[in-house]
This record gives sequence, C-alpha cells and structure tokens, in this order.
Amino acid sequence: MNKVIQLNNRPVGKPVLDDFKLIEENFPTTKEGEVLLNTIYVSVDPYLRGRMSDSKSYVSSFELNKAIQSAIIAKVIESKHPDFKSEDIVIGNLEWKEYQTSNGKTLTKIDKNTANLTVYLGVLGMTGMAAYLGLTEIGQPKENETIVISGAGGAVGTIVGQIGKLLGCRIIGITGSDEKVELLKSKFKFDDCINYKTNTNLATAIKKSCPDGIDIYFDNVGGKISDAVLSNINKYARLPVCGAISLYNTTEVSVGPRIQPILLTKSATMRGFIVGDFIDKFPKATKQLSTWLNEGKLIYTETIADGFENIPKAFIDLFDGKNIGKMIVKI
Repeated sequence: MNKVIQLNNRPVGKPVLDDFKLIEENFPTTKEGEVLLNTIYVSVDPYLRGRMSDSKSYVSSFELNKAIQSAIIAKVIESKHPDFKSEDIVIGNLEWKEYQTSNGKTLTKIDKNTANLTVYLGVLGMTGMAAYLGLTEIGQPKENETIVISGAGGAVGTIVGQIGKLLGCRIIGITGSDEKVELLKSKFKFDDCINYKTNTNLATAIKKSCPDGIDIYFDNVGGKISDAVLSNINKYARLPVCGAISLYNTTEVSVGPRIQPILLTKSATMRGFIVGDFIDKFPKATKQLSTWLNEGKLIYTETIADGFENIPKAFIDLFDGKNIGKMIVKI
C-alpha cells in the first residue's frame, strides 16, 4: 500500500492536524511514458496555506479529499520514459505521496552527486529565486543603502540578507526570537536584528537601528510589523512584497494604517510578486546563486523534520516560527 496525505478540511484560522488526512491507497503501477517515483524530500512553504482556501488566487486551490502538492525531490524507481532512467534524482511539483507516477513533463533532473540535495528546494530552488529576483529586480539595491527584511530568520529572509550584504548594503532583520537574532548577526552577518516580540514600540526600535532611514523593505510578513517599517522609509524607497504570513490565518479583514499617504509623500514603490513573474530570469539567478554558493559567499540553514506522517506538523510549525531557514521534511 502507498501512503498519501490529503486535505481533509479547509482550515479556519491557523491550520490544525485535523485539517489533514493520512490514507493508504493501492501501490501505483507504471504505464508507457511514465516513471515511478519515491519521495525523498518534501518542501513545506507558507504559500500553501492560500491554496487550502477556496478563494480565487494566482494558483488553483487544493481539492478536499485529494493529495496536497508542493515541491518534492524524488528518486526514479522504475522508468518507462525515454528521458529518465532508474536511480535518477528529480525535482518537481508533486503530490504528498510516498510513491507516485509521472509523465515527466514537470520533472527536472538534478545532480544526484550533489552533497546536499536539499539545496534544490532552498537556495537553488524557488526560495533562492524569490530572494534574488525580488531583491534585485524590484528592490534594485545600491551600495550603502539600508535594507530591512521581515521574516528574516526564514528561508527567503536569510538569503535576501546575504545577497544584500554581497551587494554592499546595510542589512537589518526583524524576527521573532532572541535565538534567531543572534544567529542572523553571527552566522549571516546582518548588521543588526530586532526581536519584534520583545520590542513594545517596534517603529522606534526600527528607527534606532536605521538612523539613515530605510531604502528597501523586503516584506515577508505584512501586518503590524510592516506598518512599523513603513513609518521609517526614505524617499524613493522600494518595497518588494514576497509574502504576508502574519495575515494568512486571519478570519477577519485586517485593518491597518492607510499606506497611500506614506507611499505618496515618499514617492515609494511597493510591488507584490510571484516568483514565476521572473521565470525568464531564472537562468541568470541560478548561475549567480550557484557561483556564490560554490565560493562560500552564500550559506544556508535548514530545519529538517523526519517522517512522511510529520509533513502536516512541519507545515503548521511554520506559522509558529519554529523553523530557522528552509523547512523540509525528509522521508
């Protein structure tokens, strides 16, 4: 039998374990033109929360009582496809199943001799693409500018900060624990970092850390944290909006400061983006990120959960900030 994780309920507020269902189905059989895959690593990401709702978005919603999907690294166990052979390692948007078949159209072969395959889910995957392209294409950093990053201890935030440093900027992180503050300053070389949970006046704390104001705000969280950052932006500031994890589980419409006067008086640019907006620039981004990684100029941290059954818990843990860097489940 084959284990599968399905969406059992559409979450109300923060997802709970009962919103997921572990079932067993018949083991898949391979047809001509298909490959049989064994899941090795599963990526869990905040954006999946949006797909669990039935509201219209840039990507279709997950169906109830159907397998959830995300980026997965898998091994080819059997191949009846001309482009793949047994033991190949592939990455693709696949279902949360221990084993599954694929026609190969959405699969990309990756180097199975790579020391750590998970880089293809993180720094060399969509995470790295979002960090690099969101910062360079929208943020357009210039040397000596100040960049503030919310969700700085997460998968995208840790990479954005390092790229900003490599481009000669001053980097300020906002995160939710003293442990992450210390890690971002010591390991990732952030110039300063603020624990938003222990600062009663976040706007004042940000102003203290950014005496020359903020030129770029890389927004991963939205909500009250972003409100505090916006009060400190400089004229012509650029604000790439990569995520809004603080709002994903809200059950009521969130009302905050009206941002139009700030954007107007500061001549600022705020732009939300989906990483696929820049798909034509993926080769350039991959080349640059790979170079920095191989030169030791770019490092990464992962939080690895073990076991197929623990995929839902790992996903839920994202909303409690239990991950440092990329959250991955090893099967």
